[in-house]
Amino acid sequence: MPGENLTRTEAIERAALISVESYEVTLDLTTGPEVFRSETTVRFSATLPAGQDKASTFIDAFTRTVHSVTLNGVALDPSAVSDGIRIQLDGLAADNVLTVIADAEYTNTGEGLHRFVDPVDNEVYLYTQFEVPDSRRMFAVFEQPDLKASFTFAVTTPSHWKVISNEAAASSVATDGTLVTVFEPTPRISSYITALIAGPYAEVRSELTSSDGRVIPLGLFGRASLTEYLDADYIFEKTRQGFAFFEEKFGHPYPFSKYDQLFVPEFNAGAMENAGAVTFTETYVFRSQVTDAVRERRVVTVLHELAHMWFGDLVTMRWWNDLWLNESFAEYMSTLATAEATEWTEAWTTFAALEKSWAYRQDQLPSTHPIVATINDLEDVQVNFDGITYAKGASVLKQLVAWVGQDDFLTGVNRYFTKHAWGNTELTDLMVELEATSGRDLADWSQKWLETAGVNTLRTVIETDDDGIITRFAIAQSAHPEYPTIRPHRLAVGLYNTVDGVLARTNRIELDVDGELTEVPELVGMPRPELALVNDDDLAYAKVRLDDLSALTAFDSLSLVSDPLARALVWGSLWDETRDAERRPSDFVQLVLRHVGSETESTTLRTVLGQLTLAADLYVAPASREAVRKEVGDALWRLALEASAGSDAQFQFVRNFASFAHTEAQLDAVSDLLEERVTLKGLDIDTDLGWELLIALAAGGRITPDEIDEALASDNTSSGQQSAAHARAALPTAADKQAAWDAVVTDASASNLVVRATALGFLQADDLSLLEPFLPRYFDSLGRLWTERSYAISSTLITGLYPSPLAAHPTLGPALVSATTEWLDTNPEPAALRRLIVENLAGVERALAAQHADAMLTPTGGAGDDA
Repeated sequence: MPGENLTRTEAIERAALISVESYEVTLDLTTGPEVFRSETTVRFSATLPAGQDKASTFIDAFTRTVHSVTLNGVALDPSAVSDGIRIQLDGLAADNVLTVIADAEYTNTGEGLHRFVDPVDNEVYLYTQFEVPDSRRMFAVFEQPDLKASFTFAVTTPSHWKVISNEAAASSVATDGTLVTVFEPTPRISSYITALIAGPYAEVRSELTSSDGRVIPLGLFGRASLTEYLDADYIFEKTRQGFAFFEEKFGHPYPFSKYDQLFVPEFNAGAMENAGAVTFTETYVFRSQVTDAVRERRVVTVLHELAHMWFGDLVTMRWWNDLWLNESFAEYMSTLATAEATEWTEAWTTFAALEKSWAYRQDQLPSTHPIVATINDLEDVQVNFDGITYAKGASVLKQLVAWVGQDDFLTGVNRYFTKHAWGNTELTDLMVELEATSGRDLADWSQKWLETAGVNTLRTVIETDDDGIITRFAIAQSAHPEYPTIRPHRLAVGLYNTVDGVLARTNRIELDVDGELTEVPELVGMPRPELALVNDDDLAYAKVRLDDLSALTAFDSLSLVSDPLARALVWGSLWDETRDAERRPSDFVQLVLRHVGSETESTTLRTVLGQLTLAADLYVAPASREAVRKEVGDALWRLALEASAGSDAQFQFVRNFASFAHTEAQLDAVSDLLEERVTLKGLDIDTDLGWELLIALAAGGRITPDEIDEALASDNTSSGQQSAAHARAALPTAADKQAAWDAVVTDASASNLVVRATALGFLQADDLSLLEPFLPRYFDSLGRLWTERSYAISSTLITGLYPSPLAAHPTLGPALVSATTEWLDTNPEPAALRRLIVENLAGVERALAAQHADAMLTPTGGAGDDA
């Protein structure tokens, strides 16, 4: 049989042949720690070929053992029709009933039905994660989004467990230590948004009234050992704000009967939009202090998943090439809701600093692709959960809203929901409605923005007379030679000047920009501003290059820019130049050290500090790297000491200092903090910050494995186990690096998040020679990792163990490029694996180009000549 990698052609053929009415899924979760009993009855019809009274297809079912397959009352031989991945179905009638009884496997990879044992109390917790193709790991299913059906689940569990699914329970019967829960049938939904969460979860209940008058039950769930940290009142408040906002803006009431939100262990992503039963990563349960950036991100994520209840769950894409539309819409609408319906009013600044920086980075990789990507099979889907799908797509939707107008956009969305409720759609279905409401012809816009790859660059052209009066203002647009599309932009230009000691916007115009050069006559005759900002308010998706004077102003006075969004855009522009080897990384380092202490927005601060670390570690010239790294580490400690007591900035500076510390004096400071020989007013060395300090000391060779074990003994939790794995892998000896490698590459038993934590620690190496022996081992292991591990684990290892820090070494960096290129030259397949390696290589090549620029460019605070 063809195997697990469903192709689009197969999906189209199957959807043309069958229509699914319902699934009845009966699960027994009391059969032991490895497998569970899964019984599925599917009712479906088949469109028989002309002149034939029978047809054939297959159903997906990942199983350990198939006990029986019965089709229309006829028992089929499981050994003949099942290969553990698919079950072949021949002789279909017009109407069919299929029953499959099998043993399916729990996972510890965050895919399918994930099983977790809480080290605190040894209780078992289960949850499902089905996107993209993993409902087939729990029950037999036609696994593709356009074969919607009604699902009814009946589940046997230990009697003290709670069981949650998409719908409310119709009945629960406890007998002899077990509980049988039968759920109400769902509306017609796709299989990937069905859900089952089971275990002794703590539960908090509330409710709200929908716009149509229905009372919607709300639930919040988390592991019992985390009960004290579930800030349920706040989550319910944001949920209510989101309900009110979306029901008003969409003009359509919430489509499901309840809304549960569940924080689950060892989750691979941020959250998943299961209909009426959304799962979230436990990192959003705050047992220790977190940054304001993370607090805000949790709100955006809560609203992102709520938006999916309409866009994605009520109306679902026909095939995964429109995955971007699901995710981009939810990301755009959740940011809009966060900014307009919650206290996080600077959400668009966060979007610019975080999401757009991700989008620009992804869009400049060799693997970039159109927003509407070519998705030939499920492997293509997996690697396309990327910055194009989420961040660029949402950025382009923001541009689309600017292009058609927000009111017309939302009216079109309402018509889309009304017309296609409970169905499947393609991009054109949405565009038809937006054209009708806005009066704009979107065919050309859609082709240029959605069907082509790459990001444009906008440069300011300013000419003045001797008195500094603008005689010409224009915007030049260019594109990468490999992605030459010149796009239309709706954007703003802001002029900033010093007013009462701050750089404030003194003028703004909004206009359409198209073609390679757009003149802006409205600005002619005005005094040249200190800072001219193209794409002010961040309406467009494009890289921006400042003119000479504006760049000099930014270097001197960035912290004086009063508007947080404008500051984020200037930070982003100067970083883009640095990444593109147009500006010395050393200059960027100085820019950050000069102005970051005044940054007020948490996510901007978080993003810029990450860029600072990358520039100092990998982008500066090798000859000056150590001096720059020492300067950065010392500056971060100084910033921590100078920050306001108890502030978010103080917390971020301490964390970044700890992760960056490498000199003896810097490690002494980390040790003093951990042992409380030095205290910072307002800073609590709580459990998680304590682990971060301990990991820094482990990487610096200041602690022993026994001390890590002692720390774990005092925090023997899931989070503690991950931190301990991180710390052990960070220890700076060859034996420790080998042990870390063996723990996740040789041994396949580690859970998904322990694998991720180990990979993080493995790459922490101040002495780069520690990673050199693993260069050949990495490439020797790729084929086995790809074929023998699940996608979640293999992709984590392939990206997480790639020895990219070697790029900072004058000889090992080029050696890494050569080894990677050689592997690519000799391994033309599989395409999804090659994409991961190509992206790894791109990061190293960009670092080497930046190093060359750092050594060769003249130090300057300004940009190049005006275009």
